Amino acid sequence: MDYSTDDRISFFEKVYAVVSQIPFGKVTSYGAIAAFLGARKSSRMVGWAMNQSHRSGLAIPAHRVVNRNGQLSGKVHFGHPDLMQKLLEQEGHRIENDTIQNFEKVFWNPEQLLQ
Repeated sequence: MDYSTDDRISFFEKVYAVVSQIPFGKVTSYGAIAAFLGARKSSRMVGWAMNQSHRSGLAIPAHRVVNRNGQLSGKVHFGHPDLMQKLLEQEGHRIENDTIQNFEKVFWNPEQLLQ
């Protein structure tokens, strides 16, 4: 499916479709998702989608989406300040100062959906 050009679904739904494809143990960034969807300047909108994902009724692994530096910038939206970090650590990530260590090695590029 070409997530970027299907006008029948909302931007948030397109974001959720991409985020649901992030493999266990991998993370991506708001900007990478926005770029994949053809909305390069909409990383903040991706963040808003992640903030609303708990209301979608879908199992969205929002904890796997971080900022471009690997920082847990959305952790305040997880109900408990440590929940995002705990979920990531359960997947094998090491977090220091709210930042994923070895971010480049665990980064998942949504472009891989096209392969």
